[in-house]
Amino acid sequence: MADFVRASWNRPPPTGQVMAEAYRIGVKSLPVLLIIAVFVGTNLSLQGYNAFKPLGGQYMVGLFVSMAGVREMAPVIAAAMIAAKAGTEMATQIAVMRIREQIDALEVMAVDPLWFLVTPRLLGIALVLPALTIISIFATLLSAYLVAVWQLGLNGAQFLSFAREGLAPMDLLYCVIKGLCFGIVIAVVGCFFGFKAGRGPEGVGRATNGAVVTMSVVVVFLNYFLSELFYG
Repeated sequence: MADFVRASWNRPPPTGQVMAEAYRIGVKSLPVLLIIAVFVGTNLSLQGYNAFKPLGGQYMVGLFVSMAGVREMAPVIAAAMIAAKAGTEMATQIAVMRIREQIDALEVMAVDPLWFLVTPRLLGIALVLPALTIISIFATLLSAYLVAVWQLGLNGAQFLSFAREGLAPMDLLYCVIKGLCFGIVIAVVGCFFGFKAGRGPEGVGRATNGAVVTMSVVVVFLNYFLSELFYG
């Protein structure tokens, strides 16, 4: 990370590549993310209803969905999906360039590989993952609302009232911060494993596998500490 900062500090980012990475990571990942967020919302609504019903508090499903879905589930789901899709692509692409000696060729041409390969990916994911997190939040809440009202027969106004009680404007800001931190983790880990890939197809496979496992573990740990910082 320190080498990357030194490589990028005194030169502007390659804007065209940054926007291309943002489009590839953000727009192309959006359909899958929406599907996952929708079904997470439906399950949160259903499980919250089943948990509260024996206590006579099924009307509080909106509160459960807003707190569990918005504060914790939506940022982690967005990060996990992007790590599985875009993060592995970063590791694989750079690993392939490493074994084909394309990175060495960049160095011969006096092009810093960290600036040329890491900067666009890092800035691209930092631009789109906070936005994808917010989209995931609204998809989760909407699907939970539809299940609560149409399938479980709850009062829609009551659901929204309790959902508002569980949310504050700062929660959205915290989710944006989480998305930004998760995006940096995904880009740094993916690129690191790509640069450190061994030779041959086996090296690429190990780099990709190591990257996605490390991303997932770091994101979960980081989410805990961020939640402790924001809500503890």
